[in-house]
Amino acid sequence: MSKEVKSVNYGLEKIFEGAQDFLPLLGTDYVEFYVGNAKQAAHFYKTAFGFQSHAYCGLETGSKDRVSYVIKQDKIRLVLTTALKSDSPIGEHVKKHGDGVKVVALWVEDARSAWEETTKRGAKSFMEPTVEKDEHGEVVRAGVYTYGETVHMFVERKNYKGEFMPGFVKWESDYNPTPVGLKYIDHMVGNVGWGEMNTWVKWYEDVMGFVNFLSFDDKQIHTEYSALMSKVMSNGNGRIKFPINEPAEGKKKSQIEEYLDFYEGPGVQHIAVATDNIIQTVSDLRARGVEFLSTPPQAYYDEIPARLGDHMSMMNEKIEDLQKLGILVDADEEGYLLQIFTKPVEDRPTLFYEIIQRMGARGFGAGNFKALFESIEREQERRGTL
Repeated sequence: MSKEVKSVNYGLEKIFEGAQDFLPLLGTDYVEFYVGNAKQAAHFYKTAFGFQSHAYCGLETGSKDRVSYVIKQDKIRLVLTTALKSDSPIGEHVKKHGDGVKVVALWVEDARSAWEETTKRGAKSFMEPTVEKDEHGEVVRAGVYTYGETVHMFVERKNYKGEFMPGFVKWESDYNPTPVGLKYIDHMVGNVGWGEMNTWVKWYEDVMGFVNFLSFDDKQIHTEYSALMSKVMSNGNGRIKFPINEPAEGKKKSQIEEYLDFYEGPGVQHIAVATDNIIQTVSDLRARGVEFLSTPPQAYYDEIPARLGDHMSMMNEKIEDLQKLGILVDADEEGYLLQIFTKPVEDRPTLFYEIIQRMGARGFGAGNFKALFESIEREQERRGTL
């Protein structure tokens, strides 16, 4: 059983005692990427990940500086945005970082209050409260900067009945591949620079009212060659979880250093999306061309019964099926979880995805860290960046 067990359960008990109620969050509203070609990126996410056409804004809707395609799968909404002019800050973002996450939008009851409470606690404003209206009602949005150039947008949509938000129209498409079973965003991980993790932990505590309920140091997260440190931040109801990573000293360059080099600064490293049937989801994704990290050695799967202990009796999946797909398994006192990680989804070795299925477990797979990071290091060695 994972070493994180006691820390997870203690932390979850304390979240509701320690987290502040000045910023109630209802969930993740959407994630917006700034990309070089939104039309092609949308096609990739539909083809490979099973997203569906949802909404659109561009020249045809009166948007003169950008085009955005909104794609959806169950509760997950991704917005893919491209600049229409070379002097656009969107284009500058892509030039520096490559395709990446710009906005992590959080669903709130009161966007004005969320902006006021966070800015008075020290957040730098990205966008003051703005009311956007059309015939379907109104959406109120306001935003603040977090690490790097990443933004948290507060979205209030209780008075809106349209497809997505004002300025967008429904995106009709004859091409909508079937979904692959992705349900919602489980957590999103940010990478920050040397010595910056605790700074951003304090920022989330002071500005957003989050609680640090789980921590890993370089003694827990390391291989022969590299290491990192991580702290998991959560809001009061546990719906929003943001692990924050920073590099640690090692013999060679860590995955966090590689990310910071190629993203050219802090940013979102990976998005974990939940499924109810990871074997079917991963089988479908592989069949559609999604590439995953290499499968751990035989010894990893031989050790699963000992690591899961009593949870083996409730495990529905066959170990040989997990091994065939390269899926990892871990457990805590609450249950077990299954997870797997894609390779980076763009040419820069930056953003990737985690597919996760929770069978009671609330942790993040600490028992899998060594196997995971060794797989990442094998990819780094192939790229010449280890």
